[in-house]
Amino acid sequence: MHAAVPSPSRTSPVVLRDPSWQGHWIGPKAQQPELAGFGHPVSRAPFGRYLFRTSFTLTAVPGSIPARITADARYVVHLNGAEAGRGPVRSQPRRLHYDDLDLAPLARQGENTLVVLVTYYGQANSFWQPAVANATLGRDAVLVLEADLGDRLLVTDDTWQVLDPGAWHIAAAEGIDGLPVECLDARKLPHDWKTGSPDAAWRSAHIIPALHMGALARSRPPTDPYGPLLPRPIGPLGGARLTPTMVAVAPPAEATDHPHPVARVRAHLGDPSCPAPTAAVFPVELVPGPGKDQHLVVDMGRIVCGFLTVDLDAPRGTRVDLMYRESPHRPGVPEPMSSPNTGARYTARGDADRFEALEVNGFRYLHALISGDGPVRVNGIEVREYLYPRAGNAYFRSSDPELDALYTAGVRTVELNSHDAFTDCPTREQRAWVGDGVVHQMVHLTTSTDWQLARRYVELGNSPRPDGILPMSVVGEIEQSGGTTIPDWSLHWLHGVHNLYRYTADRDLLAELAPTARRILAWYLPHLTGDGVLSDVPEWNLVDWSSVFATGASSVVTALWARGLREYADISVLLGNHGDAAWANGLWERVRDGFEMFWDERRGTYLDHIVQGTPQPATSQAAGAAAIVSGLAPTHRHQRIIDRVMDPTRLVTRSWIGGDGGYDDRKIGDELRGVRRVDWDAEEEVVRAQPFLSYLVHDAAAVAGRTAELIGAMRDWSAFLRDGYDTFGECWDWGSPVHGWSSTPTRDLVTHVLGVTPGEPGFGRARVAPAYGLLERVEGAAPTPAGLLSVAFDAAGIEVDSPLPYVLVLPDGQERRHGAGHLRLAFPV
Repeated sequence: MHAAVPSPSRTSPVVLRDPSWQGHWIGPKAQQPELAGFGHPVSRAPFGRYLFRTSFTLTAVPGSIPARITADARYVVHLNGAEAGRGPVRSQPRRLHYDDLDLAPLARQGENTLVVLVTYYGQANSFWQPAVANATLGRDAVLVLEADLGDRLLVTDDTWQVLDPGAWHIAAAEGIDGLPVECLDARKLPHDWKTGSPDAAWRSAHIIPALHMGALARSRPPTDPYGPLLPRPIGPLGGARLTPTMVAVAPPAEATDHPHPVARVRAHLGDPSCPAPTAAVFPVELVPGPGKDQHLVVDMGRIVCGFLTVDLDAPRGTRVDLMYRESPHRPGVPEPMSSPNTGARYTARGDADRFEALEVNGFRYLHALISGDGPVRVNGIEVREYLYPRAGNAYFRSSDPELDALYTAGVRTVELNSHDAFTDCPTREQRAWVGDGVVHQMVHLTTSTDWQLARRYVELGNSPRPDGILPMSVVGEIEQSGGTTIPDWSLHWLHGVHNLYRYTADRDLLAELAPTARRILAWYLPHLTGDGVLSDVPEWNLVDWSSVFATGASSVVTALWARGLREYADISVLLGNHGDAAWANGLWERVRDGFEMFWDERRGTYLDHIVQGTPQPATSQAAGAAAIVSGLAPTHRHQRIIDRVMDPTRLVTRSWIGGDGGYDDRKIGDELRGVRRVDWDAEEEVVRAQPFLSYLVHDAAAVAGRTAELIGAMRDWSAFLRDGYDTFGECWDWGSPVHGWSSTPTRDLVTHVLGVTPGEPGFGRARVAPAYGLLERVEGAAPTPAGLLSVAFDAAGIEVDSPLPYVLVLPDGQERRHGAGHLRLAFPV
């Protein structure tokens, strides 16, 4: 069982970077070719989880054993029983990535056993979509690996063995969440599977060639439908091991029967006759008994996200159904429809029982419903967090503890939504929404010295539909469907491209992204009226979860598009594409002239929309802010706009689809029928932006020089930080308690209070413009490509330590240029 080929030389690390692989695609079974006509889909295998193994002998362990590996859909590789890596990162199938590993730390002299667990989901979910298969390849799980053993290459081929234990399945999907609910019957899984399980019924793996005209049965990458395999674009994920802060157990109760584990736990909790749990400590002794369930609940003390482990001793056949929850269970209170349908099921083998989740989940509360005839001992519960780490020592600290807590909360919120992509929430969907991620990106750019995931956000989103607009979420069932999108999410993605223009000025990356940015802007052109505004833009013009009107001629959509035009012009100039810059600037000027129709002189702000030539009364923070940040609002109007849209006595909180803790069925039904109920004074009140689009509102306040109002608005986020929660929620009155798009206060404190921003593209020169006079003391450090830039100031003076040249804005508005280095400046008394 030794799969190896001679190594061409000891320079084989170069070979491992060659786009042509030596390893073959291997699968669990031979694929019978399905030769269909052009455009006819072939069948795909259902969900499956398979074990592949091989062994190799080392006379001595070398200093390194470089390897590269990938799989469709996911893999976990173990060497001699210890985990060596997992992946790959999410991507569109034709942009599949591989991972570089070093196997030497886990290798030993003599015989070594390599076991790779490969998952194939079969059906698209919130983070994976199947490949468009050819007649053979892309229809089921496949694996490819090659490793440099020094005198030879270890490669995947038909000498490898495969085991299909049939131990795992995925519960039927419920709701719109899209996260797999894994079910493991450990009775079917050898306890020693990680070390190769020599007594199991292994059989030979199969080489899976590509079969289509021109493929010539090629079985080594690059092949259709995956194309050239790409190197991993981000660093490793990881995190701490965390244990519960509270454990409680209820007495046995009548068993609840339901095929879905989450539904079964939910039904039990909804039964008023079931006894309440009381405090306990691990290890917990349970005796459910025949026809009974016993309920165990733990509180992690905060939202956590990663791989759950439940260590237990239980009789064979004992069933443990798990439900993950972001909020506490309240007896007698119906759950909102947005509650996650996430959980798992474990059936005990009766020996060496330990449930180790293979799917990443976020939760605070874990409810376990345990059924079985004999006694059960739960020894402990643990979560190994699996997140993209924040790098470096950036910080913010001030004389105001409330603001310091907001900075920390935003960092944690984004951390929990930094996986192999920026996600909306770890607890419910884990989708890579192309608009949401712009806030995560800005937090990374201002708090972490590692900007790989900030780049990855725009690279992953660069997957337009045939008509040029982006899917609202990439990689998953939404992108696969090619259906309705949120057009303005593409404009936030374009803002993310412009953020990279400002922070990195990476010409190669920008040149790759610019054509998509232009296509997005051009997608809107058929909806540009003769008056120079956008009208009747189709699909889902979400704008924000707040009750913003975007029907008819829309000021907000027009202004977001205009911002995109200016940003694209900036990028085009950097790339030397002056023709496109002129095109974008010309359109912006046309919009500027037409945009005047939205101005309301009496109220001093811009209307949301105009329908069939008739101005409508509604105004919002979104409309006023978008007018400022797009440059469409003349400077002399900025103060009046901010006075109106940031006046707390005028603000009302409304949403078209949510409220009272979650999504609202009635409101959603109204929205689908085209019914919108205005239950506020549209003439005098202003609809407040939800946390997501508040980033635009705060930018507008900063442009207008109204940092005091910006800081005051930030304090609203403190409402999320209670009852042990240390993250920002999705919306003001409802939604997930940990939503990455709500994290703008963290970015704001760095860019608008500490005042560190790029003064030139790529930080050719930094700009330091602190918010003087609003706080007794502020200090912090922000990342730049050259290292951390530190600032500390109070009423007496300012201290700056910068690794690159910068412009310093003084309290009187003067601007002074300084070179890299340390500056201490006292202010006149």
